[in-house]
Amino acid sequence: MQNEKIKILIVDDEPDILEVIEYNLLKDDYQVVRAANGKIALEKAIAEKPNLILLDIMMPEMDGIEVCRELRSLREFDNTIIAFLTARNEDFTQVQGFDVGADDYITKPIKPRILLSRIKALLRRTAVMEPVNEAVTYGDLSIDEEKFLVYVKGDPISLAKKEFELIQLLASKPGKVFTRQEIFNRIWGMDVIVGDRTIDVHIRKIREKIGEDFIKTIKAIGYKFDH
Repeated sequence: MQNEKIKILIVDDEPDILEVIEYNLLKDDYQVVRAANGKIALEKAIAEKPNLILLDIMMPEMDGIEVCRELRSLREFDNTIIAFLTARNEDFTQVQGFDVGADDYITKPIKPRILLSRIKALLRRTAVMEPVNEAVTYGDLSIDEEKFLVYVKGDPISLAKKEFELIQLLASKPGKVFTRQEIFNRIWGMDVIVGDRTIDVHIRKIREKIGEDFIKTIKAIGYKFDH
């Protein structure tokens, strides 16, 4: 996908930050849509259908956590990349973000070169997802890579993008133990920094949705898919 075909929505209530991010994205030939608060962001996202959303957390009227939650409740945004912009670096804030379906965190102050690298990494991982024509079934669990859906006993379960990629990775080699480092590198990439609890949060959310039976924890090592 060429950059000029990629649309990015940037959401922040600070005009200076919007200007800096927009300038650097336009210089890299991305299409840019701006929003100065959460309510406008929701309207712009629904109207413009961006490929990626850079979303500030602390905003008046509607904060970034609530915007992300609202977007992830809509099927059309299941596969939209959402990265939070935040001055905070606490685990609690990151866990909140991943709980509502965020794909990544970018901390302020914004460093343009790092920001562009993170965006490219997120888009690159999206681009390499190769859809298949039919669901792959493991006992009571089916994974439809074309529709980004998981079925448990025939019932469709909607997962956030990173949750889907994680179950897809583990299920690609049933019984194989994937180390935490392998999972980080395959799902988030070596050039993206995320908190230590990121994998645990995603695994917990997947288990809440599909049940406890499919993903096994291998203490002090990682996780494996069991069917």
